[in-house]
Amino acid sequence: MSDNDVTRRRLLRGTAVGAATTGVAGTAIAQGPPERKVVGLTADTPFGPVRQAADEVHHELDFDRTGKVLVGRFPEEAIEGLERNPHVRYVEDEQRAYALQTVPWGVDRVGADVLHDEDETGSGGSIAIVDTGVQVDHESLTVDGGEAFGTSCTGCEEPYGDDNGHGTHCAGTAVAPDNDVGVVGVALESELYAVKVLNSWGSGTFSDVAAGVEWAADQGIDVISLSLGGDSPQQALEDACQYAVDQGSLVVAAAGNDGCCDSVGYPAAYDTVVAVSSTNDDDDISSFSSRGPEVDIAAPGSAIYSTYTDNGYNTLSGTSMACPHVAGAAAHLMGDDQSNTEAREQLFDTAEDIDLDDNEQGNGLLDAQEAVLGDTDPPEPGLSVSTDSATGVSDTTATLNGTLTEFADADSVEVYFEWGEAGGNLPNETTPQTLTETGSFDDDLAGLSEGTDYEFRAVAEADDDADTGLTQSFTTDSEGGCFITTATAGEGKTLNSLRRFRDDSMSATPIGRGLVDLYYRISPPIATTLERHPESRTVRAVRAIVDRCGSLSDEQAATDSRTKSASLGVALTTLYVVGILVGAGGHAGIRLRELLE
Repeated sequence: MSDNDVTRRRLLRGTAVGAATTGVAGTAIAQGPPERKVVGLTADTPFGPVRQAADEVHHELDFDRTGKVLVGRFPEEAIEGLERNPHVRYVEDEQRAYALQTVPWGVDRVGADVLHDEDETGSGGSIAIVDTGVQVDHESLTVDGGEAFGTSCTGCEEPYGDDNGHGTHCAGTAVAPDNDVGVVGVALESELYAVKVLNSWGSGTFSDVAAGVEWAADQGIDVISLSLGGDSPQQALEDACQYAVDQGSLVVAAAGNDGCCDSVGYPAAYDTVVAVSSTNDDDDISSFSSRGPEVDIAAPGSAIYSTYTDNGYNTLSGTSMACPHVAGAAAHLMGDDQSNTEAREQLFDTAEDIDLDDNEQGNGLLDAQEAVLGDTDPPEPGLSVSTDSATGVSDTTATLNGTLTEFADADSVEVYFEWGEAGGNLPNETTPQTLTETGSFDDDLAGLSEGTDYEFRAVAEADDDADTGLTQSFTTDSEGGCFITTATAGEGKTLNSLRRFRDDSMSATPIGRGLVDLYYRISPPIATTLERHPESRTVRAVRAIVDRCGSLSDEQAATDSRTKSASLGVALTTLYVVGILVGAGGHAGIRLRELLE
């Protein structure tokens, strides 16, 4: 045996001596499991003898010429023997490591660290992270509740837990407490809610997002943060965002990562939503950031360090990372009793001009410090009006609808509608009405052209202030209206139900208007054929479809749920197309038989 060879017996030879001198070692061990010990060995000492002496081995580390380390739990007599052995360089207690708390550069750049120094914590405010969920037991986060829609986190403590990491990262930027570990957020003490609508791959559907937005609004959550998006609009999601704003929430969304002009995605592109672009630590637009006239404000989004799943931390880039900076600042303002409208205007008015194009920075770079501390008096709300869908549309008449949502400080407000045929400059105006409080208003049009597309918008004026709502559209009936419906179901309740669906839902979107236009183009000859053969199988099939459409339209009109309304709208549209196709197929077959006869 060489001098460098070590046997278990030689290594632990001092053990018996230790046991004989202590005498009560067994009693001490029985009181609880020993703490881990870190045993450093010389480079040429094998792990085997020490491993055999251990009750439990946690690590075996080989640092080559520096030496070896075995970490584990040992009986007391073994520890004393190890401490006496010349091949053991040291025996130490295991030490705990803690994540050191840091202030990410984005939190510092928007001045949130100054807010913290001034004891501005965001308490009283609340934020919903609508995303992949949030790790509910993360050491740097306090999750106050949540919900999942369309997906759930398998194996997580809650269904709204995070199995991706994206949502947890966004949460830590928006609100993370000053608890001496990890990171701090823009807000420290705002309530945090996790709304899971994206799966472990980071994908989901707009209808699930709409359901999440509706849930957050119904809970009275101040700020709804949407670090997600898509290229195409969906009416249901736009409706959900409008609903949230009407309920008093501020909706903030990432502009998108398309890195070019006029590329802001949805829901950020909706007027009701604050669209956030991304900047880097040089105050330049991030290369990946979407740009366009819809951008409202910019915030740091490149190389952002924040919380992540598995109780960890990660550095990510994207407008998704910029969005929660704005959400956190908004929670400060709304926690100080500002309304969603006041908070939105305060964020815009105090944003810092960093000399980027308006399509890149919007109103400027978020300045949380100035927004919260720079002006203790919230901005006065301005005049605000919205355009609602037209109702009661026939071949020559329609009712235009609008809502005065903000009255400002005027004694009275004049409201009216501008309208005209689609594609023009709305040359016509209705007679002004005087309102002395917020609320809805309408006006009737007559003498319209049959089968014609019209556009209109609501206008409000008071003293030196004015506001114009978004443009809405509708299509008048042609020669009495719903040809196939009239031919198969006649005049009455079903016809009125389908007209309501056409006016309130179909005419509200470009796709819907396209389908209505297609219907008017192809349905007159189909209806004529079906009227001549009222007992044909085609007429019976179309009548059944039409009746079902009428029932679904009534159900849609009766529901208060935006999500259910959107789902019924999809079903109605699908059935609407099926009815046209069935009618067209029957028309072709009947005409062919007539020609052959």
